[in-house]
Amino acid sequence: MNQMLEAGPVAPTLKQAFWYWLKLGFISFGGPAGQIAIMHHDLVENKRWISEKRFLHALNYCMVLPGPEAQQLATYIGWLMHKTRGGLIAGGLFVLPSLFILMLLSYIYMRFGDLPSVAGVLYGIKPAVVAIVLFAAYRIGARALKNKALWAIAAAAFVAITVFKIPFPLIVLTAALIGYLVNRFQPALFAGGGGHAASQKSYGKAVIDDDSPTPRHAKFNLNMFIRFIVVGVIIWIAAMLLLVWLYGWDATFTQMAWFFTKAALITFGGAYAVLPYVYQGAVVHYGWLTPAQMMDGLALGETTPGPLIMVVAFVGFVGGWSHPALASPLLAAILAAYIVTFFTFLPSFIFIFVGAPFIESTQNNLKLTAPLTAITAAVVGVIVSLAVFFATHIFWPNGLAASFDWIALVAALVAGFVLFKFKLNIIKLIGAFALFGLFHQWLI
Repeated sequence: MNQMLEAGPVAPTLKQAFWYWLKLGFISFGGPAGQIAIMHHDLVENKRWISEKRFLHALNYCMVLPGPEAQQLATYIGWLMHKTRGGLIAGGLFVLPSLFILMLLSYIYMRFGDLPSVAGVLYGIKPAVVAIVLFAAYRIGARALKNKALWAIAAAAFVAITVFKIPFPLIVLTAALIGYLVNRFQPALFAGGGGHAASQKSYGKAVIDDDSPTPRHAKFNLNMFIRFIVVGVIIWIAAMLLLVWLYGWDATFTQMAWFFTKAALITFGGAYAVLPYVYQGAVVHYGWLTPAQMMDGLALGETTPGPLIMVVAFVGFVGGWSHPALASPLLAAILAAYIVTFFTFLPSFIFIFVGAPFIESTQNNLKLTAPLTAITAAVVGVIVSLAVFFATHIFWPNGLAASFDWIALVAALVAGFVLFKFKLNIIKLIGAFALFGLFHQWLI
């Protein structure tokens, strides 16, 4: 065994990597923290494809990007090991299984959602969603809110989006500006926030080790930098022009493509952070789905593997079904889900292929931690606002002037207790409350 560690692991072939990334796409439950933990366990500890230092260096870059950091990390590692096609395979397979599973669940929801048994399951899950969102705010806040200034940013973000209905992108930009200014004039205030520090534990020699030379394709090259930007922009423009040509600018498909492109560019802090923005656009502005459907979509998203931001596929599916641009609502829903997923994740691939070579050439020299820390603090306030929004629609299902649902409140408190006290797995929690919902439906 010691001789094996000294000799080091064998670099995987593209085929071997393909099967690993496919497997990961089906087992990547637990949100970004769980997904990153799975990759660390597999790639750093067991397979030793990449060292801990290089893994965390890549993760720190993905953290400062908008978009799903776990999917971007998979793309980064796949690219580092097997060039562009490796990145496309790793990032694509991280998403596709959850897309297909979520579309199937979305179809069942739209086709059979009014059945008493399905309604009962959803009734039980919704209070758990409130607890899950609050727990997400707690986990992020425990890491991010290290002083009174950061608490103030979180509180201001909560008031801004809850009371004054300020758009989420403006909140993100303001927080980033605050972080930038603080970094210039009082850098110690935000020092150490928002990043991942490498541990001192060694798991043995890795294929891509701490001192491994940067692969040729991973070295910064200005021509390749420009080429990836141009190709990415051309792909986006071509897809948008095709939708405009086929359906017109004001059509549902086209507006979904435009809206989720913007969402992809401001999703700092993960899926929970962008959900208020998606709610503002998809529910309030466009009316693609109702508040209740938005909550149901989040519950379904929690039960599937892959990044939680895949809930946007549910939004697209329901919006396409409810506002069909084709003769068949089902075909319109499927196409809308594909469109939303494509425009949501295209920027993530571009960010990796454009920026990763630069990051590889400037290891340990990132200067974005202060803006990231401020953004993360603001995200905590936004997520709490999301929990309040969900709670009001669950506890007062017919409006604030109507009756209060005490059973839903008790269910949410129980869900919160088992999450905070016992750190119960999200899938098990949702399964337990789905059974509770069925039991409640049977009693009434």
